[in-house]
Amino acid sequence: MSFLRRRSAATPAGPDFDVLAMDPGDWPGNLGAGLLPAPDGSCQGVFLRYDLFGGRGPAMIIGNLPEGSPAREVEEGQVPFEVAQLLAALDNDEPVTVVETEDTPVMHQDNLLIVKRIKCSESRISCVQFDRSDGVLVTIASWDRPITDDLYALLKPLPAELFQQG
Repeated sequence: MSFLRRRSAATPAGPDFDVLAMDPGDWPGNLGAGLLPAPDGSCQGVFLRYDLFGGRGPAMIIGNLPEGSPAREVEEGQVPFEVAQLLAALDNDEPVTVVETEDTPVMHQDNLLIVKRIKCSESRISCVQFDRSDGVLVTIASWDRPITDDLYALLKPLPAELFQQG
C-alpha cells in the first residue's frame, strides 16, 4: 500500500503527499502539472493534465486534493474542480452540472476502492472519484473517452522530484 502513504519531509517543495497518477513516461501525449497553493504556502492539491489532442486541449485531468482543500468544497449539483479545469482548458463555457452519482467497487492492485462515478450533463465528460486512506481525494476527469477499470492499473505515485522547485 505504498501509494497510500504520506511523505515525511521537513519543508516539502511540493505536495506533502504522494500524488497518485499515471507516470508521464507511460503516457504518449503531453503532460502538464499544477499545484494549488494556500496563502501559507502549503499545497492544497495537485492536478495533472494529460494531452493527447496535439495541443488542442487535454484528454484527461487527474486531481489529488488533501483534506481541507477548498477545491473539494462544491455545491450540490456542481461539478468537481477537475471537471471545471477540463472544461476551462477546452474553452467550453457551457454550463455543466452533475446529474447522477453511483458508487462502484473497483480493485486497484490488492486494494478495494469504492469509486464514485459522476455523470455530468455534458455526455462527453467521464468522471470518477475515490478517497485514499490518507484522506486525499483522487478525481479523474476525461474528455470524450470513457474511464474503464483498466485505467486504475496505470495509477501509481509519481516521484517527489517531479514537484520540486529548481
